[in-house]
Amino acid sequence: MNILFFLTPKKEVACLPADDTLRQAMERMKYHGYTAVPLLTKEGKYAGTITEGDILRAMETLCHWDIFQAEKIKIKDVPKKRDNKAINISTDMDDLVDVIADQNFVPVIDDQEKFIGIITRKDVIRFYYEEYQKNEKKQ
Repeated sequence: MNILFFLTPKKEVACLPADDTLRQAMERMKYHGYTAVPLLTKEGKYAGTITEGDILRAMETLCHWDIFQAEKIKIKDVPKKRDNKAINISTDMDDLVDVIADQNFVPVIDDQEKFIGIITRKDVIRFYYEEYQKNEKKQ
């Protein structure tokens, strides 16, 4: 099976420019209601993932809870506790499952390292559960 079956395309994914400020990231994540979002460079390349926890730690340690200081810090400069590993479009299902077991979503990049979308753990689990149900009905 091709991993593109699971792909949520870039146009349907809330992403943040890596050059946005910490305050912009905080406001956009609040608006979308996500706990983690991919960061993209101006060239459209995947630049990491920012999480609510990363933002909270940065607000405390880098800004001392001062929202005006958060306007001076780029999210690409915020220390991240962990980054979601991206996979290439040609990755096989076995490797996808290995990566997605440890991440809520997996960013997908093309051969030029451009971000093309994400695959969510929820979609992969749902697919395998439906396959399991089909096999149970056959037996």
